Amino acid sequence: MAELATDTAIEELITFSSMEEYLRTSADSIRTLTYGDIVDGTVVRVDPDEVLVDIGAKSEGVISNRELTGRAEDPVILNPGDRIKVYVLQSENEDGNVVLSLRRARAEGIWAKAAEKESTGEGVEAEVKEQNKGGLIVNIMGLRGFLPSSQVARTHSGNLLDLVGERIMVKILEVNRKRNRLIVSQRAAQDEDRARQREELFERLAVGDVITGRVSGLTSYGAFINLGGADGLIHISELSWDRVSNVSDMLAVGDEVTVKVIKLDPELSRISLSLRQMSEDPWDSIEARFPPGTILEGAVTKTKKYGAFLQIADGVEGLLHISELSWEHVERTEDVLRVGDNIRVVVLQADRGRRRISLSYRQLLPRPDHIPAEDDQGESAYSAAADYEPDEADEAPTLSAETEQVVDEIAAGGEAEPEEEVEALAPDTMAGPDSTEGQNEPGSSEQVAESAEEAAIEPADEDEPAAE
Repeated sequence: MAELATDTAIEELITFSSMEEYLRTSADSIRTLTYGDIVDGTVVRVDPDEVLVDIGAKSEGVISNRELTGRAEDPVILNPGDRIKVYVLQSENEDGNVVLSLRRARAEGIWAKAAEKESTGEGVEAEVKEQNKGGLIVNIMGLRGFLPSSQVARTHSGNLLDLVGERIMVKILEVNRKRNRLIVSQRAAQDEDRARQREELFERLAVGDVITGRVSGLTSYGAFINLGGADGLIHISELSWDRVSNVSDMLAVGDEVTVKVIKLDPELSRISLSLRQMSEDPWDSIEARFPPGTILEGAVTKTKKYGAFLQIADGVEGLLHISELSWEHVERTEDVLRVGDNIRVVVLQADRGRRRISLSYRQLLPRPDHIPAEDDQGESAYSAAADYEPDEADEAPTLSAETEQVVDEIAAGGEAEPEEEVEALAPDTMAGPDSTEGQNEPGSSEQVAESAEEAAIEPADEDEPAAE
């Protein structure tokens, strides 16, 4: 018999000096289990009504087959030898076995993962199951979570039902296992993602770059373009070389546009864009296109006390000074012309550098006999280089604190209220680095003539009511 003894048996005989010590050591090695323990086990046998699991206790544990099927989950298939984690429901039943739960063990593991995600701030994917009074019910890794309506992304805050059935990214705000409470936020996840995208966007963008985006909002002073991570602003003066009265006349929310970056301010997270600079500046060839003496037709777009502005080409407006309206003295511009009138005029002078073109109406009219020819060099001698005192209503508005805040919020990933009326931006707020003297109103001699301060936008006046 001694020859048949194995090495292990010999070691045991050497290790334990007495049977009492062996029994005591064996008893100490038996695991004591209590409710709530999560332990590793090995599947021993799969019966029709239960699964036997070896968990290292004095008796085997059992899992009811109800744990493997039912609910809306896919059935769990176990085979002898499988290693699994189980949750202790009862340390001993009437048969002396430990009652185990596979489902609870998996749930506890997921709760632990959820707590880890909360501590790290990492985003997780959730499936929106239903809407209730306070928000949305979501499924996160098999756990039931709650997304309050206040934490829904800004783009969906008004139509929660549209999210039901969708898979969205959320950030876990609170994990309370005792109360089975899991609170998540889609807005926090989106803001964090946009902040990261915004940093990447500013790193790769440079002034002069051409980029494609989608119109995300319209205001009285311009259009916001979603560039992926941040919104850039096309100021109304940068929409077209022509005069633009309403932003909505050119763009609509959802439109895809290709624009040029004209200014970057990483500190304020502002990106200034231009749509008009994607086409040729009509003033670049103004002197060649309209030499002195050219006769053309124009439409009156605005009247001032010092004259009228005429649209003579796409993106080009000329100034018809009040002294060039008639051979007779004219007290008021409106006594001769009204907005919308179409008249023939002659070009007196075009100045590309100052973006001005002066016109004459009276030169195409017969000179009255009582007006001598020498008077042409008197009061009527007008040139495009002349300067004019702007009307009080022509003064460019300053940027209000409210508008500044709106622009900052949108640039940081927020959204402007669609009904909100805000003031037009001040000239140096969103102007690009290419802005030249007199570009206050696209394609217009009025740009310099109306503002001694070279305003970057058209000020509010009698025919363009100011925003509230």
